[in-house]
Amino acid sequence: MMKYPLSIQNLINELTKLPSVGPKTAERYVFYLLNRHDEEIQKLAQAIAELKEKTQICKTCFLISETDPCQICADKNRDATTITIVSNSRDLLAIEATGEYNGKYHILGGVLNPLDGIDPERLNIRSLLSRLKIGITKEVILALNPNMEGEATAIYLAKLIRPMKIKLSRIAKGLPMGADIEYADGATINNAMKYRNII
Repeated sequence: MMKYPLSIQNLINELTKLPSVGPKTAERYVFYLLNRHDEEIQKLAQAIAELKEKTQICKTCFLISETDPCQICADKNRDATTITIVSNSRDLLAIEATGEYNGKYHILGGVLNPLDGIDPERLNIRSLLSRLKIGITKEVILALNPNMEGEATAIYLAKLIRPMKIKLSRIAKGLPMGADIEYADGATINNAMKYRNII
C-alpha cells in the first residue's frame, strides 16, 4: 500500500492534534497548503511561530495579550470597581465585542471539573481573592457558561466572595435572541422565566 511522504504524514499527524480536526480534514488542509505559493506558507509559518513568541499572560487578569499588564488592565478609564469573572480569553473577548461593559476582568483559566482533574488549585482563584481583598472592588459579575461545571464554579466562588461583602451578580440566563420558545428545552424556559427583566 502506497504511503504519503514522511513530511506530509508528519503534518497530517500534527494537524489532527487540533480540536475537531480528524485525519481526513487534516489531509485536506495539507494538500491545500501544498498548492499555495511559498510566500503564503511562509506567512502562515511565521504567524504560528510568533503565536508564542509575541504573546504573554497578563499577571493581573490572565488575558492572553502582547503586553503585561494588558490593554484592559492598563486602561485608567475603565471602572476598576467592577470585575467580571470569565472562564477563558475567548469569553472575555465576546463580552468586549459588545462594547457595553467598561469594567475589569478576571480569567479563571477554566471551570471546576473533578472528572477532568480540574480542582480550585488549578484555577486562578487565589489571585482573584487577592485582588478582591485590596478593597477597590464593589461588584463581581460571574459570567460563566450555564452548564454543570459553570454552575458548580459559580456556587464555589459565591461561597468565597459573599463574606467579603462585595455585591455579587450573574449574567442573565434564558432564551437567546431569535430563538423560538416552542423549541427551547425546559431548563432554558425555566431560566428565562426566573431571570425575567422588568420593562
